[in-house]
Amino acid sequence: MAETSTTTSFINGSSSIASLATDHLFTILLLLPMDSILYFAMTCKKFRYLATSDILWESVCRRDWGNTAVDALKSSFHDDEQRRLIPWITLYKQVSRVDSVCCYKLAEPDPDLILPVPRASHSLNFVSGCLVLFGGGYEGGRDLDDTWAVYIGNNSQNMLKWQKIQTGTPSGRFGHTCVVIENYLVLFGGINERGDRHSDTWLGQVSLHENLGISLSWQLLDVGSTSPPPRGAHAACCISSRKMVIHGGIGLNGVRLDDTWIIELSENRCYGTWHKIVSHPSPPARSGHSLTCISETQTILFGGRGLGYEVLNDIWVLHVTEGYSKWVQIFYELQNIPAGVSLPRVGHSATSIIGGRLLIHGGEDSLRHRKDDFWVLDISHISLEKMHPTRLNSKRMLANKWRRLKPEGYKPGCRSFHRACVDDLGRYLYVFGGMVDGLLQPAEPVGLRFDGELFLVELVLQL
Repeated sequence: MAETSTTTSFINGSSSIASLATDHLFTILLLLPMDSILYFAMTCKKFRYLATSDILWESVCRRDWGNTAVDALKSSFHDDEQRRLIPWITLYKQVSRVDSVCCYKLAEPDPDLILPVPRASHSLNFVSGCLVLFGGGYEGGRDLDDTWAVYIGNNSQNMLKWQKIQTGTPSGRFGHTCVVIENYLVLFGGINERGDRHSDTWLGQVSLHENLGISLSWQLLDVGSTSPPPRGAHAACCISSRKMVIHGGIGLNGVRLDDTWIIELSENRCYGTWHKIVSHPSPPARSGHSLTCISETQTILFGGRGLGYEVLNDIWVLHVTEGYSKWVQIFYELQNIPAGVSLPRVGHSATSIIGGRLLIHGGEDSLRHRKDDFWVLDISHISLEKMHPTRLNSKRMLANKWRRLKPEGYKPGCRSFHRACVDDLGRYLYVFGGMVDGLLQPAEPVGLRFDGELFLVELVLQL
């Protein structure tokens, strides 16, 4: 009886929450996940307008996707009137329920064009509206020191023309990492064709010129006397407007590493400071894995090859706040993964897409079988407390966190040690190169070949 009375008073508007000012309710709703906001909208007519309003859901999109992605989405429409035809709540639902991708080939063979040679373990970044390709490994274990760029702008599906940029530095290498921090590139480490490991840190800046095309300037960053040991085949990502994190890789004498380091750039970008992160537990040693930042405080590590040469499928989250860093493992059971597909992989790509989710593509398993699949991993709404092993119910919390996407359009080949990056919106993924199966013995080294294909992967939204 008391419960019925309470419910009636809430609906009739006499509860304390009903008496709150609209701006206070707005603030409360912005603290809730999507499903809770929708449930709130169903409580009574009085709240439905606010809980489904365009103003609220644009704010929710900015909260969960970031300002850069929302602004890029708005600019993708021809005008404001066209954008208003699709409510923000509809856009949010479409992004949350993406179940397919469409692939497009972006470069056709042309004898008159000079193209990057096929390669693997290179770097590919989207910065200042451009794709920037650097280095990598080539046939015979040779390293490459060339830099290529192509302007994308808003023409994501057009055929692209690469421009070779003469820089002279950094030196040739493969297995390095290069991440975007604001409009700068930060490159670290790598291996050259003699097997030497690097521990240098470089800062690159792209410039667009109306008549001269694209230029890129590199400078060796002053990091003082403290830096990570030399390595290649490690993983890295940007975690703030001035910080990059790296983990693992192959160090001297071929030893796989398990350490975590963060570099913080100075405000004027003239120098950087490295410091080592100590956390227990932490991910075991590995190489060929991925690190991807999905929010201001959370970075996901996935897969790679371990000390015993085994291919891994574990998930770790690095939680970083001011003065606090902690690794937490996410446990799940392979039998709960849809279709029973093999998830362990090394040499894959893992990219943060719109909605704070991870798009994983390709890679190879322990038998060197390369893959062409696309997976979305979503742990964006799992709090740090719920990640604790004693509180984590893998069947309840992670059964729906893996989702395999259906590919449409052009069908690129299976590949590993390729590179991928997304545009500012997080909807368009660019993939270049990698190791692909040869014609004779696909699983054997003699059957491998390097690829020089560039293709686009579009998240299919029903707009």
